[in-house]
Amino acid sequence: MKFLAIIPARGGSKRIPRKNIKNFVGQPIIKYPIDVAINSGCFDEVVVSTDDQEIAKVAESFGAKVPFVRSKENSNDVAGTAPVLEEVILEYKKRGQNFDYICCIYPTAVFVTGERL
Repeated sequence: MKFLAIIPARGGSKRIPRKNIKNFVGQPIIKYPIDVAINSGCFDEVVVSTDDQEIAKVAESFGAKVPFVRSKENSNDVAGTAPVLEEVILEYKKRGQNFDYICCIYPTAVFVTGERL
C-alpha cells in the first residue's frame, strides 16, 4: 500500500499575506506539518501543492516534494480543497504513480502530531 500526504499551500492569502511561510516560533509555519508528516513514517511521499515559487523552495528545503505547480484555476480565492487534492492525485496518475491512501494536512496545522496521523 502507498500513502501520500498533500499539503495545500496557496501563495495568495488575503487575511494574512505570506502566512504559509511566516515565522511561527522561529520557523516558517509550513515547516511544522512537513516535519510531522515526514517523521511520522506514515507516508511514502509528502507533497506540497502550491502556485508560489517561494513556498515551493521553502517546502523543498524541509524535505517535501513539489513536483509541479498548481493550476491557476485552483489558485484563486474561491478554489476549494477537494479540487486541489484531485488535481494532485490526477497529476500523479499521469506520471504513473498511484496511492492507496491520501491525507490532507493544512500548512497552518502547527499542532498536528505524528501520533494523530
